[in-house]
Amino acid sequence: MFDLLIVGSGGAGLSAALEAKKSGLHVAVICQSFPTTAATCMAQGGFNGVICSDEGDNPALHAKDTIKSAVGLANEKMVLSMCEGAKKNIEWLDSMGMPFSRKKGEIAQRRLGGASKGRAVYAQDYTGLKLLHTLYDNCLKEDIEFLDNSFALDLIVKESTCKGILILKDGKVEAIESRSVVLATGGYAGIYHGYNTNAMESTGDGVAMALRAGANLSDMEFVQFHPTSLKNSSILISESARGAGGFLVNKKGERFTAELLTRDEVSRAVFSQIQNGNEVFLDIRHLGDEFISKNLPQEKKLIRIHEHLDPSVELVPITPAAHYSMGGIDVDENLQTSIKGLYAVGECSNVKVHGANRLGGNSLLEVVHFGRYVVEKIEKVSLHVDIKKYEKIAQEKIDKLMSDKPSDTFFKLRDKLGKELFEKAGIFRDKDGLEELTKSIEVMQNSFNKLTLNNNSYLVSHLKFANSLEVAYTVVLSAKNREESRGAHYRNDFQNCDKQALHSFVDSSLHVRFVK
Repeated sequence: MFDLLIVGSGGAGLSAALEAKKSGLHVAVICQSFPTTAATCMAQGGFNGVICSDEGDNPALHAKDTIKSAVGLANEKMVLSMCEGAKKNIEWLDSMGMPFSRKKGEIAQRRLGGASKGRAVYAQDYTGLKLLHTLYDNCLKEDIEFLDNSFALDLIVKESTCKGILILKDGKVEAIESRSVVLATGGYAGIYHGYNTNAMESTGDGVAMALRAGANLSDMEFVQFHPTSLKNSSILISESARGAGGFLVNKKGERFTAELLTRDEVSRAVFSQIQNGNEVFLDIRHLGDEFISKNLPQEKKLIRIHEHLDPSVELVPITPAAHYSMGGIDVDENLQTSIKGLYAVGECSNVKVHGANRLGGNSLLEVVHFGRYVVEKIEKVSLHVDIKKYEKIAQEKIDKLMSDKPSDTFFKLRDKLGKELFEKAGIFRDKDGLEELTKSIEVMQNSFNKLTLNNNSYLVSHLKFANSLEVAYTVVLSAKNREESRGAHYRNDFQNCDKQALHSFVDSSLHVRFVK
């Protein structure tokens, strides 16, 4: 038995693992593939944090920017905890060898969207990747146990208490008992298949798993669209390109928005241009090849590979794409879910620091700060459970999927779901589109339930799409019931923002309610 099982090996999971090891807990990390492939590596622009006050910046101002971006849906106590803890967490990473970019020997900082000051520390435009590698290297030094290539199937819950997890490895189910479980499984923007900047793994698996176990979800309708993904591939082009002075222009060469407004505002401005028949481009030509090569090497490489363009001399065609999920598993101020012994941290968790719209640069800060924070709050739960019983039931469900005469695959349904989500639950939404989408997902679910397999080749992908359907349904239900526009949730038929800021909650019976 473990003291703590951490499901997910991104920035949140590895930060928690290091803190747990330091606290003397018997801990293991469950990885869907390998630790260094986690979605954290895709965060490019920076890690917000006030590390000096020379420019008149301070944690209270950082918190003020964060709360403003959240449009009334932030827990101010948790926001302040995160912002005040930023310097300590940056120093912690620096002490472990995080290769921050530097100016005159000091950690360099730049301004990202929605921030009033240039407070984002960075490592060129590889910040998330370098963060992930730094954390993983230190986990290896601490001899932390990793269960690689293990797909988390379901939680083991008895008497509203989590006692472990069921994993799938090589087609076989295994039950693992633990005194507590932390879900750090990442976000769900990947359900917008073909229209998102995320890795294939970001299908909301932890969110769906928690919902099935009886945990509550909150603010699921708030999906952030990043304004600059490459037009032909949805590959992310970091906010660092605009933070460095890049422009957004239409095909007439006109700048049509302030580039460093919050992401929801910039995404709507870009998409409105596209809807009106204008192509939109990122213009960084004026920054010069030397600057781009030194400070934006990943952006240059991605643009060359996927668009076959040289950004130092050519305009780069861009479009918004689903990028980040502000909602997720509802947690209290101890990061505990509505299930005892089950905690959630990082993008899968809604600790209410992002509200209706995440501030650029706050995601990496969140995963490190609350990844470490959650370990302080964990309580070991004593409850005997016959885990083999749960293992047997889960294996029977897997075996039932197998057939000598397999049906069609789920891939066409996945494409359909992604396209319809983008069109009807995307940057702009309305009642008719959301109601059509609700019915369409129900039809897709019925079709999916009839599918079978004859081998393990697509088994995990098949199960992940099942999670996508569950999560997508909660996103659409929440969006349909929120009859206002707030942050990333924009309704063409309800364009005003209500004076009363309410959080949406979805329970396991799929009932939606709104609470202050």
